[in-house]
Amino acid sequence: MRELAVQDAVGHVLCHDMTQIIPGKFKGARFRKGHVVQPEDVPVLLSMGKRSVYVWEMQPGMLHENDAALRLCKLAEGAGCTHADDIKEGKIELRAACDGCFTVRSEALRAVNSVEKVMIATRAGNTAVRKGDKLAGMRVIPLVVEESVLAAADAAAADAPGEGPLCEVVPFKLRRVGIVTTGSEVAGGLIEDSFTPVVRRKLAAYGIEMVAHELPGDDIDDIVAAIGRVREAGCDLVVCTGGMSVDPDDNTPGAIQRSGARMVTYGAPVLPGAMLFVGYYDDGTPVLGLPGCVMFAGATIFDLVMPRIAAGIPMTRDDIVAYGEGGLCLGCAECHYPICPFGK
Repeated sequence: MRELAVQDAVGHVLCHDMTQIIPGKFKGARFRKGHVVQPEDVPVLLSMGKRSVYVWEMQPGMLHENDAALRLCKLAEGAGCTHADDIKEGKIELRAACDGCFTVRSEALRAVNSVEKVMIATRAGNTAVRKGDKLAGMRVIPLVVEESVLAAADAAAADAPGEGPLCEVVPFKLRRVGIVTTGSEVAGGLIEDSFTPVVRRKLAAYGIEMVAHELPGDDIDDIVAAIGRVREAGCDLVVCTGGMSVDPDDNTPGAIQRSGARMVTYGAPVLPGAMLFVGYYDDGTPVLGLPGCVMFAGATIFDLVMPRIAAGIPMTRDDIVAYGEGGLCLGCAECHYPICPFGK
């Protein structure tokens, strides 16, 4: 840094806060550290009794923290994301421009954060967000930084697996669900169907409405026929509840496959929710087989997969396997999901 006369400081970056005192009215920082001195600031500084200021020397190939933050924002901001025009203390925040599933190029994010002097922090990926939710914040560490540092961050993202910006919000797109509630005790009216209301409530949070409902009992042929009927009702999601364990009379997984679905997984490294079934029909319609824990537990594997399912993002076996780390619900007396470590 160096000392410059106020008149010569225009275009330079202040190294420290400049305090202004107006007796009886104001006392505080009139100009913050990192502020780029503008021509209109000169008379204000002079009125504050300042004849000289300490500034960073802006050399060719250097960027102010605000300009550097904008570079990082361009690297991170994808579809469904937005940012405010103002930059506060060299930091920019991304927010959701719509309801949807927030996705992160995780390996690319790690690669960028491995570049010294830059940082991007995000919320957990593959989670549901609402319009206006905070998604990420980014800045460089020093007040001024070499442009080569930002070039290195760009290169790190480009060399990592995947393409495009680091962050994206994929809008929820599924709207119509058909629910097949298995169990002869429910079909026969011996017990009340407590499963379907829970599923409907959880799906309503994604804008998904139940348009078909079947109670076929436990016979595998009846379950297959019921799945066919809800599909004919024009559903873009099929959910089957109950009968998901490995007991001999639990026929739901087999019935889903006999109905023509391609199985992605039967089983997930998540508790509660180990007996989840995920599959897809040839037209891309997803089908879920939900274990009984969904009916009574506050948060389960159902809550973890639904943001991607609702956004129409195809799920793979590897996606399910990745839930193992963080996939143990702590069973808190009062459930605070998603503000907890479950699934993260």
